[in-house]
Amino acid sequence: MTAGGSLRLRLLAGTLAWMLLSVALAGWALRALFQDHITQQLQAQLVVQLDQLSAAVDWTPQGGTRVAPVAFDPRLAQPLSGLYWQVDQLGAAPQEAVARSRSLWDQVLALPPVAGDYPARGFRVLQLHDSQGHALLTVARTLQLPEDGAPPLRLAVAGDTALLAEPLQRFTRLLLTALGLLTLGLAVAVAVQLHLALRPLQRLREQLATVRGGQSTRLQGCFPQELQPLVSEFNHVLLENADMVQRARTQAGNLAHAVHTPLSILANAAAQEGTPLAQLVTEQVASARRQVDYHLARARAAAAVRATGLRTPVLAPLQALLRTMQRLHADRQLTFELAPQAQDGARDAVFRGEEQDLYELLGNLIDNAGKWARTRVVVDVQREGSQLCFTIDDDGPGIAEALRERMFERGVQLDEQRPGAGLGLDIVRTLAQTYGGSVQALASPLGGARLRLCLPAAQ
Repeated sequence: MTAGGSLRLRLLAGTLAWMLLSVALAGWALRALFQDHITQQLQAQLVVQLDQLSAAVDWTPQGGTRVAPVAFDPRLAQPLSGLYWQVDQLGAAPQEAVARSRSLWDQVLALPPVAGDYPARGFRVLQLHDSQGHALLTVARTLQLPEDGAPPLRLAVAGDTALLAEPLQRFTRLLLTALGLLTLGLAVAVAVQLHLALRPLQRLREQLATVRGGQSTRLQGCFPQELQPLVSEFNHVLLENADMVQRARTQAGNLAHAVHTPLSILANAAAQEGTPLAQLVTEQVASARRQVDYHLARARAAAAVRATGLRTPVLAPLQALLRTMQRLHADRQLTFELAPQAQDGARDAVFRGEEQDLYELLGNLIDNAGKWARTRVVVDVQREGSQLCFTIDDDGPGIAEALRERMFERGVQLDEQRPGAGLGLDIVRTLAQTYGGSVQALASPLGGARLRLCLPAAQ
């Protein structure tokens, strides 16, 4: 993961966090609404019982206050069932429970003193506790019977709030199950939506990879309108960059032609003279040509690195170089060959750069190996990750380890008796580094030197 983190994970985490918070708040609100609903239902049932109790209360001078048998809720006859009623006589000190339901058993509801007037035809809601500490939802009203001498009464019907627990728990379980399934479905929907929304970015990344790997010179395909301006701008930049590189290469070619022409004239004129001055001119012209070739190669490679879409298959240039070197060193009867294991690797190998630079790089290395070889030079190429690695082995005397790095320095020749100006290997190292590659000297299994060149491979 990059330092900025994954956009997909950040969007997914943010969406899921908000979704979980929303679902949790919705669950809490639904549970609170249901709890309020069943509380109102219990209160409505208590009011019905209170109305029935009010209709059943009677008073006579001989018998006092009594409650006529009516069709009450069966739980009122079941001891400690959680549903109770009680009738108090007001005006007496202390207040007395003149009648109570059998469900109270030996308990008495501890009703508070009457404060103010009760509604004439309504009731009041009270919050009480029984002797065991259970919370009771209570509805109460005062009643004045029409008979002469009838005392004022207060009627109360109470229900244990534990009666609400079971339906509330059952609803909570169902609610959690439903919300869990809803959350899972939403999470899957969010993941699918993010995948579909970010697919164009994945296709854009793949297109960029094809441009970087050299398979294409521009971004192709149809993108959403939010990305299309970016794609168009990027293609415009690629086009301008390609034009700039082409102009640079044209100018480099023009410069090479402009410089080589007077140098050729000077070299031809000096060749017709046998004076020391003519010899000096010939040497300096050759040196100037090498310098021009060196710096033009660097400029061309730098332009190629900035260009996109460069692809150079390796097999054909490699075979051409081996044939050329075979003819060039024919007087020494050297054999230049491609390693057997390299046949398949070279067929699929593609260099991400200019063909001319590949000739320059491999030509210098193979020619250098030919100068030192006794009988044969073997070239191998293999793909190693994102790079192509070439190895050029010879069966010559080899190179001392202390001199392997020095041989790539500018103007250095390990053997002054052999032809050259000491610029070829320096050009190879400069070009390789410009492309982001490397070159090094090692010991060869053939007994001589091994030159290993690594260059970027096209995807």
